[in-house]
Amino acid sequence: MWKAIASNALTLLIVGLFLLGGLVMWGKEQYTGPGPLSEAVCVRVEPGSRMGRVADNLAEQGAVTSASIMRIGADYADKTDQLKAGSFLVPPSSSMEDIVDIITRGGANSCGSQIIYRIGINSAVAEARDFDATTGRYVEKAEFDLTSDAAKPEDFTRLRNLNDTAYRVVVAEGVTSWQVVDALARIDVLEGELPGVPEEGSLAPDSYEVRVGDDRLALIQKMQSKQELLLADAWANRAEDLPYDSIDEALIMASIIEKETGQPEERRQVASVFVNRLRQGMRLQTDPTVIYGITNGQGVLGRGLRQSELRGETPYNTYVIDGLPPTPIANPGRASIEAALDPDETDYIFFVADGTGGHAFAVTLAEHNENVARWRQIEAERSNN
Repeated sequence: MWKAIASNALTLLIVGLFLLGGLVMWGKEQYTGPGPLSEAVCVRVEPGSRMGRVADNLAEQGAVTSASIMRIGADYADKTDQLKAGSFLVPPSSSMEDIVDIITRGGANSCGSQIIYRIGINSAVAEARDFDATTGRYVEKAEFDLTSDAAKPEDFTRLRNLNDTAYRVVVAEGVTSWQVVDALARIDVLEGELPGVPEEGSLAPDSYEVRVGDDRLALIQKMQSKQELLLADAWANRAEDLPYDSIDEALIMASIIEKETGQPEERRQVASVFVNRLRQGMRLQTDPTVIYGITNGQGVLGRGLRQSELRGETPYNTYVIDGLPPTPIANPGRASIEAALDPDETDYIFFVADGTGGHAFAVTLAEHNENVARWRQIEAERSNN
């Protein structure tokens, strides 16, 4: 009898272990196998969230088949306590294992809400946008002028109050240091006072991630460090026999190139014109330097230059002074810095707008005069339309 009981118990134990093993294998397949999502979703993980609550939310969204299996799998992988706050894009068919990796890996938000502060030459605006997971693109919800006293749009305020909204400050190439400081002072997610306006040309135009409460001065210092590295690298790899006595003069030239053309493919050609003029002892004769001498970099002139201004004796009037002006006239980007230090080898001495947004280049004054005549004809035709 006892033998029969023992035999039955052993059989039941073996069957139980077999069933348990099968259950474990099934759970593992559920955890690592393709998930039920047919379209990408944006998963928001609030600060202080726990894995169990996140798993429940994902189950409610139909992203996982079992919140319990996801919790158990995350715990088995020792990732339960590694949850990161933010907004993360979960692709279609992502397994629970994939999702756990996404929400514990951290890093920059890959979806969710964003507020972008764009500091441009002619404007400073805040743009609020939401990520559309179905299209994989951001959709603009609101935009307003940072210099305006008008009430902020409702959508902007809504996104501003979300805990996981990401913020960026985007500085355009060619803005002045005064414009950057003025815009930063108007960005309410930043804190701290700035002691003054940084040296012109010392800030690297780029996109900078910021967080609520970040210090304005620390952001300025980040821009300065980036510009120093860019300039040092370009200086170390500069072409031979350039007409610059120092790295500072190269930065001045880069700022002039930045203001003279918005066409990336033209920068090295424009650089060659100014380098050729310096080598031949010619004056640079560039309008942007004259404008800087009038505005001191505080905003845009908003009108054409007068003849009296072109003849006026200021340190920045390159129609009057020889060589370079005393300082940069804007903050140049990487491409303009590299163009100043590695210009094209050309014989060009002149250039003028060609009506397409670019320029027509010339070696002789006669060729230049023909290009100028064509440009004036284009201007006349545009004014008559």
